[in-house]
Amino acid sequence: VQLVESGGGLVQPGGSLRLSCVVSGFTFSKFDMWWYRQAPGKEREWVASISPGSSRINYADSVKGRFIISRDNAKNTVYLRMNRVKPEDTATYYCYVESLNYWGQGTQVTVSS
Repeated sequence: VQLVESGGGLVQPGGSLRLSCVVSGFTFSKFDMWWYRQAPGKEREWVASISPGSSRINYADSVKGRFIISRDNAKNTVYLRMNRVKPEDTATYYCYVESLNYWGQGTQVTVSS
């Protein structure tokens, strides 16, 4: 099983970024997918989740209205579109399959001018 995140980097406050997580080794289309993040010195926190058919989507209050989670089951990929980013969004972002307890290696996002 592999989960490989990409798309992180340095972005200015108010800017946008799209993270991707490509998975392999399990039937992606059957599982909820989750995004988490962990800032330096803080606990890992849930950001967003999406059901297999994208009918159920949930967001943490801290990102609601700014971030968009989506998935492409044909590409075994889950995305996190980050809009109007803030310095407090700076963190390492991880994708996660809760049912299987698999994590990706993370991608770093830094929001700074």
